[in-house]
Parts: sequence; C-alpha cells; structure tokens
Amino acid sequence: MIDRNAFRSLNLLASFRELASTDMRKRVMLSLAMTQLLVQLSTIPMALAVPSMAEDFNVDVSQAAWTVIARLLVLGSSVFFFARFGSKIGHVRLYFVGVIVMTIASALAVTSADIYQAVIWSGFVGLGASMISSNSNPILALVFDDTERGRAYSVPIIAARIGTLLGMAVFGVFLQFFSWRLVFLTSVPVGMYALWMARPLLKYELLQASEAAKKMVVGAPSALLMMATLAVFIMSGMHIHEGDESFVSAEALEYHLPAHGLFLVMAAIFVIVQLRSKQPFLNFGNFRKTQFSMALFSDHTFHMSMMAVVTLAPILVENGLGYDPIVASWVLIPGQGLGIFLPLIAGYYFDKSKPRWIRPGGLLAIASGFAMLAMFSGQVPIWVLPILLIPAFIGTHTFNAPSNAMIMNSLPEDRSFASGVMETSRQMGHTIGVTISATMLGLALPAGISFLTDGQAEPFYRTGFQYAATAVIFIIMAGALVAAFQEGIIRRPFGRARTEVAAPSPADD
Repeated sequence: MIDRNAFRSLNLLASFRELASTDMRKRVMLSLAMTQLLVQLSTIPMALAVPSMAEDFNVDVSQAAWTVIARLLVLGSSVFFFARFGSKIGHVRLYFVGVIVMTIASALAVTSADIYQAVIWSGFVGLGASMISSNSNPILALVFDDTERGRAYSVPIIAARIGTLLGMAVFGVFLQFFSWRLVFLTSVPVGMYALWMARPLLKYELLQASEAAKKMVVGAPSALLMMATLAVFIMSGMHIHEGDESFVSAEALEYHLPAHGLFLVMAAIFVIVQLRSKQPFLNFGNFRKTQFSMALFSDHTFHMSMMAVVTLAPILVENGLGYDPIVASWVLIPGQGLGIFLPLIAGYYFDKSKPRWIRPGGLLAIASGFAMLAMFSGQVPIWVLPILLIPAFIGTHTFNAPSNAMIMNSLPEDRSFASGVMETSRQMGHTIGVTISATMLGLALPAGISFLTDGQAEPFYRTGFQYAATAVIFIIMAGALVAAFQEGIIRRPFGRARTEVAAPSPADD
C-alpha cells in the first residue's frame, strides 16, 4: 500500500530543483508563495485585531467584527467570478491587479479614522485576496503538469502556514504593546515584495489568455446573481442579530431562518437560470465528471473540518477548561508548525507514486485527532492537548496539496472553472463548518448559561464540544469514504477506479 521505493529515493532538494528548472517556473513558485503569505496574513491572524480596534474606535466588538465580515463577504462571493474573468483577460493580469489592490487597501486601512473606513478598506482587502486566490490555481496548472502539481502546491501551502504562525506570534506582540494598525501595516511590505516577484510573470506568453478564452462570454446578470446568493449564504451563518451568538435563541431564529430561506430561494432561481442558459456562467455539466466532483466533495469536507478545529479548540480551552486565550494559541501552534515541512513530503510522494491512501488517510487522521480531543480533553493536563491534536494536523498537512492537485488534474479542459469552484467551495466550507459547529455547541448550552459562573458553565461547554466534534467527525468520514471510492480502495457501485481512467492531457483555458 505504501511505496517504499519513493521514500528510499526521497530527495526533496533535487525534486524541487526540477520545479525551478527555468526562470519562469521559479518566478511562479516564489510569486505564488509570497501572495499566499499575503492572503494568509489577512485572514485568521487579522481577526485577532478586532477587540483592539473596538477599543480604539470606542465601538462594540460586534461592530469591529464587520472588518472581518466584509473581507469574508467579498472574498467568498466573488472568487468564482474572478476565476472566470481571469480566464478571459489573462489569469496573470488579474492576479497582478489583486496584489496591487490588496497592498493599497492594507495601507489605507492603517489610516482609518473610524470603524466605517476600516470596514471599507477591509472589503477591498478581500477583493484583492479574491483576485489572487481565484487565479493562482490556473497559473500553477499552466506552468506545472499533473506529475508536478503536488510538489508545486506544497510551496504556497507552506507559505500560508508560515503566515499563520507569524501572525499568531508577531500580531500578539503588536496588539499587546503597540497598535492594531501595525497588523494591517505588516501586509504592505509583503505586498510590495510580492508585486516585485509577480511583475515579470506578465511577460510570459504561456500565462496570457488564449484567443478562444478572450471570446468567452461572462454573463454579468448571472455573475451578480451568484455573488449575491453566496453573500446571503455567508451572512445567514453569521450572528449579526441581537442576543447571544446562537442559532436556537428567539432572536437568532428571527434572523437565521429568514436568511436561510432567502438563500434557498435565490439559489433555486440561479440554478434555473443557469440550466436554461445557452452559455451558463456556472456550467453544471462539469459536475457530471465524477473524478472532479468526488475530489471536490472530499476537499469541501476537509475545509469544513479545518475551520471547525480552529473555531472549537479555543472554545474548549477557554470556556470548557477555564484557561486564558493565549493558552488556546499554544494548543494550536505546535500542529501548525508541522505545516512547514509535511506538505513538501506529501506533495513529493503524491507526484512520485500517486498513492491511493493519501487523501482518505489524511481525512481519517483528522477525524481520529478530533475524536481523541473530544474524549480525553477533560481528563488530561493541558500540555497533552496539542499531542492529542497531532494526528489531525498530520492529516491536514498531508491532505491539502494532493487534494488541490487532484481537483485541478481532474478538469484540465476548464481550469478557471476548477479553480473558481475549488476556492468557492473552500470559503463556503469554512462558513458551513463554523455554522454546524456553533449549532451543535449551542444544543448543549442551557438558556441561562450567562447567569452561571465560569466553573458552573465549563461542563456544558465540554459537552457541547463533544456534540460538535461528533458532527464534524461524521462529515470528515463522509469525505474519506468518497475519497476511498474515488481511489478504488472501496469497491465502487458505478464507474471505474481512478487507475483505469486515462490520464488527462494538458490543455489551455
């Protein structure tokens, strides 16, 4: 099951030198790494600045949180549109514009005089991040073939992990001793360096839009309808209502039920419009390709589980076990540190051997780590919690690069569609993961929990974490089962095993 020959010949330096064999390939790898670092610095670590911004502007934390909400709304709703538009005008052009927008918006956010300006500039940060994320995948797929993409994807993934670790470490110091403005300012030099790295990519003919792609019709009404539908879906999972952050309280039901209903109506209208269109903005026919759809589903469950870990672990540590927020960071940092080298090994092994077990095995490892945390977190010392999570982080860093490569390899004839759907699925997975986790957690919390002391409330939070963890584990297991079917590990009731399908030939957008 494990190809030992691949590990005997494990020479990462030589292998990655192959990827950088030309100036263009080297530039693409380094540019994608820097822009992924830039995007990551604007996500999880930047959310740490919300309380400091609220204090500085003398507003509620819920108002300051709109800086994060604005970024998520713009990024999640527009990423598919920019993937399609990038195919028409050239992925590298829109990618380069995204770096410019993100860098300027970060600089302007530093100058914000009130929370409203900060929210606006944060929205533009999300706009730039959307342009970058949606066009990075097609650029990588154009330059590296399907036997190199596992390794190629590992480079920006590692850059993202470094961004998370740096953000957690450095931003905490900025917020404690200086100002939240330095958090936004950090993105400016990173963005300027990313611009310097990305500018030479504009000259390469391979990265320009093909003549056929330039003639593609990007339907504005359908694009706007899709963006509005996704924005409503993201908003429906957020607690922008009165009362507790819950899905089951009276105030929550008055907001969430109509919001979910509006999303379903808009989604139904969008699907009907696309099915009747001769040139659909979102071609549902691509989902009939089982290799692509199954890989996408497994990846979706992965991102749901990843966000659940990031959301639930701090709640367990702080509310369920009674520790300070900094301890929650200590619990997560060791596992994040594995992301500095594990994706390299996973990407190398995927390219060299195409192991059937690597994606389902990665998802099962995530499930096992989450299960151990749910079962034993209340019975062991706090320093054991990072150890319990190690399998989950090993699975995360093993799964990510091969999954990205598998999705892009499965739809070579329409890379912009594959990239746009993959990035949209990623953002929606984060939203759904948080929503499911919060809902299951809320089922265990009594209505009057705010009147309980911290010690009295802790058992309820631990029980709620177990409920949420159970739901997440079932979701991950579903993703692992689909991945196992796709790889032929489990006998499939239809179709052919992956090894029986002819390898796709490279194609331009």
